[in-house]
Amino acid sequence: MRFVMAGGGTGGHVMPLLAVASELRRRGHECLFIGTRRGLEARLAPAHGFPIEWIEIGGLQRVGWRQTLRTMAQLPAGVARCLRLLGRFRPSALFSLGGYAAAPPILAAILRRVPVAAMEPNAIPGLVTRRFARFTRRALVQFEETARYFPAGRAELCGLPVRDEFFGLPWTPPEDVFRVLITGGSRGSRTLNRAAREAFPLLAGAPVHLTVQTGEAECEAVTEALAASGGQGEVTAFIDDMPAAYREAHFVVSRSGAGAVAELAAAGRPSLLVPFPFAADDHQRHNAEALARSGAALVVSDADLTGEGLAAMLLDLRARPGDLERMSRAARALARPGGAARAAGVLLEVAAAH
Repeated sequence: MRFVMAGGGTGGHVMPLLAVASELRRRGHECLFIGTRRGLEARLAPAHGFPIEWIEIGGLQRVGWRQTLRTMAQLPAGVARCLRLLGRFRPSALFSLGGYAAAPPILAAILRRVPVAAMEPNAIPGLVTRRFARFTRRALVQFEETARYFPAGRAELCGLPVRDEFFGLPWTPPEDVFRVLITGGSRGSRTLNRAAREAFPLLAGAPVHLTVQTGEAECEAVTEALAASGGQGEVTAFIDDMPAAYREAHFVVSRSGAGAVAELAAAGRPSLLVPFPFAADDHQRHNAEALARSGAALVVSDADLTGEGLAAMLLDLRARPGDLERMSRAARALARPGGAARAAGVLLEVAAAH
């Protein structure tokens, strides 16, 4: 069978698509990606050996009126191109992770009567997923509350595809040193970097080791701040082996995108989540609150995070290993392994039914 993978832009959209496509390929099926040249899919899909076709499309949310008009003008041409692509490729089904790049392929699939399955990893679905929910044959969701956005009986709980290495990580309470990972994603977070810089001198002499992943832009400044403080820690622009970084950490300070939330659950790591305030539909706040309700995470707003508050919180948590352990168990209870295999299975079921 042949399948189209739709969605892209960020790692949170592209990495799950790649995981599902890899599982389908392992089972002997073909996959075609449709995306934009500026999204992460442009580099990662070919790197993993998958063909990709290009469309021109931009976002609609929080982009300003000029970009909104440009996107609306691009949409008809994007749909027309996807109609031609689907006509040539003749897929058995389309799999969507949402995002602006998924809109033209989904519209084309509806017009071509190609069945659509979707994975929605956020607590609140994005605009594209919501708009096309009634056309979705099957939906895989990470949070129970997300199922209400889809027609009754079409949604099921399924973990976001996460690398197997995360699920096998043990968690042990801190002994001599409390090891904390602070990560703002591949590009880093100015808010988290600032809080780390402010916290360094306040934690100097304390048994707390901070590993800060800054992104390229602020790596040098944060490194200099750590050296000047005399505190324990290390600073890096990127972390290539994130499971190894999680293995060393007793606690994680992070944004709350879908990928980060899924990795925290898989690894069973207690966390402080700082939602990115400009995420579409405020979905990072909803993701963070879902973990907090389960007892797996603490949440602080972007505007309220300070180095002083972070240092005080870490010192308090260091003295309460029992609370950390309870948070770890609560996080692990949210883990759902086998996401890629289940998504591949659902796609095959949808294709067979059609």
